[in-house]
Amino acid sequence: MGSGNLEKDQYLLEKRFIELSRNAYQRDFITYSDFLNLNEQNILHTLPKENLFTQILTFGGYGMAERQMAAFIPDALYFRYDFSQKGDSDEDAIPFPIVCLQIRPLNLKFAEKLSHRDYLGAILNLGIDRSVTGDILIDEECAYLFCMQKIADFLCDNLTRIRHTTVLCQVFEGERKEIPLRTEKIEGTVASVRLDTLLALAWKTSRSSLVGMIEDGRVFVNGKCITSNGYHVKENDLISARGMGRFVYEGMLSQTKKGRYLVKLEKYV
Repeated sequence: MGSGNLEKDQYLLEKRFIELSRNAYQRDFITYSDFLNLNEQNILHTLPKENLFTQILTFGGYGMAERQMAAFIPDALYFRYDFSQKGDSDEDAIPFPIVCLQIRPLNLKFAEKLSHRDYLGAILNLGIDRSVTGDILIDEECAYLFCMQKIADFLCDNLTRIRHTTVLCQVFEGERKEIPLRTEKIEGTVASVRLDTLLALAWKTSRSSLVGMIEDGRVFVNGKCITSNGYHVKENDLISARGMGRFVYEGMLSQTKKGRYLVKLEKYV
């Protein structure tokens, strides 16, 4: 796709965000975007504040979701809530139209080992647009799909097979905090808490191999695209690298005698 098309797509998306914000302001109710990928979230976060009429909150169904919906909230509604603590509590404060579905094999004995690509492919083959679905979390024996409320019944009725495995898709009735998020704790020493050094630690590679990825706009911190290798990461920042995954920088544990820093990461696997 040419740069002209990309610029047009960005212009149309910005226009859509402004329209959603204006509608929320004029009608005094919350409006929502579709699920946004990292690039789309970055466009939203970098829109000049004076172009918008409302406050914005993004959420994807659980605290560390990569794909998120944006809620455009008029001031009169926004200041009724305390958003100082981001996370699953946002779901209680703002009624995001997000449903969590559990997808599991009908017969575990004969089930294939299914990947994220398998689940996503089966969903898209139903004619579902990616914009109405959020993250897919894979567990040992099932998967969890976050989707817009309006598409949940259709998926439950029609998602019956993934590859050669017959599956049951139903609304997850448990607490979302019970959904297993597979993570790996990583500790290591770095010369400084820079974006490139933390990426190198997370994926056990050299800093030089990551320069192109960062400069090409494929790394995001809390949904914002960062193109500087030396960007200083803050405690609890969520770092996402397209095609590689994401992790949370949990903070500094100590400083060594040689002046290096022992840091801790939580990587999603």
